Amino acid sequence: MKPDWLKIRLGNNSQFTQTKKTLETRRLHTICSSGRCPNQGECWSRGTATFLIAGDICTRSCKFCNTRTGKPLPLDMTEPQRIAESVRELKLVYVVLTSVNRDDLPDLGAKHWVGTIQTIKTMNPAVRIETLIPDFQGRENLIDMIIDARPNVIGHNVETTERLTPEVRSAATYATSLGILRYISQRGRTTKTGLMLGLGETADEVLQTIDDIWDAGCRRLTIGQYLQPSRRHIPVREYVSPDVFAFFKEKALERGFIHVESAPLVRSSYHADFFL
Repeated sequence: MKPDWLKIRLGNNSQFTQTKKTLETRRLHTICSSGRCPNQGECWSRGTATFLIAGDICTRSCKFCNTRTGKPLPLDMTEPQRIAESVRELKLVYVVLTSVNRDDLPDLGAKHWVGTIQTIKTMNPAVRIETLIPDFQGRENLIDMIIDARPNVIGHNVETTERLTPEVRSAATYATSLGILRYISQRGRTTKTGLMLGLGETADEVLQTIDDIWDAGCRRLTIGQYLQPSRRHIPVREYVSPDVFAFFKEKALERGFIHVESAPLVRSSYHADFFL
């Protein structure tokens, strides 16, 4: 049974309804829905959403993620325009983009990422954009394309500790993820990453992961509770108390991180607009 601190507030105001209607009308995917995010009600009620681009079928099968796995459909080249129009319609000032892994494509979806960023900027010049990118198999030439599109923040999640990575992630490696954060930071761009707790990690492993993230040049961090999307996913080993999340936040801030969100219901894009 889930503890009381994991109770979710559902959204039911007019802004929630408008956000839901706009996304459905323009046939857009969000990680809010496909990832079964516990903050969907709160965020949609505030008029914010994390757009999931390049389809909703992933070529990988990470054991923590609720996104569908299989053979993706061809890219929808109208998607960038529809997202940009939705940003304008919803009067968003901060946009978060993420995507499924597209290992089936020669460029792993990088050009589609760039096209989406550029189209949003063209139609919404004042908007700030955060990208939560896949690992692009660690290919620096593809990561350069995202960097050169100049989003305000480039995020990439390490997800879990080094020991647990092979158990939790289907293809990505701990070293590759840290290398991506290091490469983007060295190019002078703002980086951000996220970490899940409750998968069987120890406190020392979490502190080591925080140190590794710091050493990679990343200064913005989210830490949240892993919640099992279905019985076929990796089980929750522990419901971590809010006090423990507060402890890790304190330690990260002591280390020098600029911004840390650490609480059971925190997710990668939770309060994303607070990070700038």
